[in-house]
Amino acid sequence: MKITEQPGPYRHLENRSARELLTFINEQDRKVAPAVGQCIPALTALVEAIVPRMERGGRLFYIGAGTSGRLGVLDASECPPTYGVPPGMVIGLIAGGDRALRESIESAEDSEEQAWKDLAEYTPNGDDTIVGIAASGTTPYVIGGLRRAREAGLLTGCVTCNPGAPVTQVCDHPIVAVVGPEVVTGSTRMKSGTAQKLILNMITTSVMIRLGRVMDNRMVDMKLSNAKLIDRGTKMIVESTGLSYEEARRRLLEAGSVRNVIDRK
Repeated sequence: MKITEQPGPYRHLENRSARELLTFINEQDRKVAPAVGQCIPALTALVEAIVPRMERGGRLFYIGAGTSGRLGVLDASECPPTYGVPPGMVIGLIAGGDRALRESIESAEDSEEQAWKDLAEYTPNGDDTIVGIAASGTTPYVIGGLRRAREAGLLTGCVTCNPGAPVTQVCDHPIVAVVGPEVVTGSTRMKSGTAQKLILNMITTSVMIRLGRVMDNRMVDMKLSNAKLIDRGTKMIVESTGLSYEEARRRLLEAGSVRNVIDRK
């Protein structure tokens, strides 16, 4: 039996108090970060393979279904505002399309051909990377997409929570975070989903830093899309240049990014 489908460690949950339930969930959540930490060597190899491809203009695609697919779309959608990259640089695809972001379309994951059809709309090439996300590691949508991508010469990776799962056999860089059974048996939106979220954060953050999208520890290319981010960017400039807040803000709005202000100084 897959680890993600094994019975949870606590029984008769319907008879437990709210405090007990919250404690159980928290106890299990504490296991996630150490499990992700065990993945760092494999993640290092994946990131080091992605970066030179993206330097040549390659893109990073996430493919997944259900919770896994939603997490991929979420991570991809946060890259443009955070790092100022084009929306097409990191792309999340979910089985069932955009409707599946808000509604459960469970049957959409059952086709091994659909992911490659979805990817084909973007004309994938040899500098692109496909990362399949599947907690169970058995999702046909993800397995089929990775297999076809690998056959086409693309770099492939996966994020799963079951060692030896089929998805690990069809990609170059399997990332396996063994977080154990869920409090609610089989509910992989819990620990497994948390592990996937952490891993996707690690991949894109590390890649963007290696691509030069961060100076020191600051996101100097972030989009100035609201007052909070304008204020954040202004303070970055004040700290880096010694300019007054008012002058830093003026230059920021004129130049369009923190990087542009700092580079012109």
